[in-house]
Amino acid sequence: MTIISRRTILVSALAAGAAGQGRAQGAWPSRPVRLVVPYSAGGVADTVARLLQSSITEHLGQPLIIENRTGASGAIAAQTVAQSPADGHTLLFDGPTFATLPEVRRDLPIDYATAFVPVVQVSAMPYILGLRPGFPAQDMAGFLAEAKRRPGEVTYGTPGIAQTGHLMGEQLQLLAGIKLEHVPFRGGADVARELAAGRIDAGLISYSSLRPAVERGGRLVGSTGGRRQASLSDIPAIAETVPGYDMTSWIGVFAPAGTPASAIDRLGQSVRTALTDPEVRRRLEASGSEPVESDAASFAELVRRERETARRIVTATGLRSG
Repeated sequence: MTIISRRTILVSALAAGAAGQGRAQGAWPSRPVRLVVPYSAGGVADTVARLLQSSITEHLGQPLIIENRTGASGAIAAQTVAQSPADGHTLLFDGPTFATLPEVRRDLPIDYATAFVPVVQVSAMPYILGLRPGFPAQDMAGFLAEAKRRPGEVTYGTPGIAQTGHLMGEQLQLLAGIKLEHVPFRGGADVARELAAGRIDAGLISYSSLRPAVERGGRLVGSTGGRRQASLSDIPAIAETVPGYDMTSWIGVFAPAGTPASAIDRLGQSVRTALTDPEVRRRLEASGSEPVESDAASFAELVRRERETARRIVTATGLRSG
């Protein structure tokens, strides 16, 4: 019979404990995960984040905490995340502005292309052009006619300079031969509130954000996608009136450059798992969004294409600043 000394047992136990502690410290996530949203509460990005929150929390085994940090067209939120430790515990939840803002502004405090890595795309959606109650037009053709009759006087709101809606508006002006006055806000919910109150003529934001304006008598006259979206089939595509117009928004997760691949892979899987939930999909589609099956590579390619599109629009319009 082999006799094991008390000292051997003690040393083995301590070694096992140290190994277990090392594994626990190296596991991701080891604490709550912060998801920074660059837009105000109630906007489309905030809404989508909160739809995923419960499922992702369950999948990761740690709370997903959503933090709205608005300002500077999303640059404040991006800088906050970029300067956080690259350990997967602080993430950015952003849309096309991630690709467009660097093309518009040369004075940004960070280089988006090197400061982040794309993790996973969540959804895609058109934006909707909504008109204030009492605006003297009933459809897209009427809106364009009014804009041509009063060049530079018809106002439209978006969630900020260089944001998705802003570039969509610039592209519309280029293709339709009109001149509009852009009014930037901090988020889609702010645009909807001002539109419902009649303080701006039009809003170019998400369908879910436009609901308050519609309830007050506003009208939805055009979708930015190249064709009508199945879940919003009663809203004509702007392309039906302005041939060639086709711009779509999206939302996805970004991590600071240097974040471990294991954390990126697991986070991507948690999002994909959340998107298989029938209730999550139903609520996304009801808000005008479509779930997207994505991984880090396909999302990175989408961001690259979006930046090229933004560069073309900025060059054509002279929108660049800084």
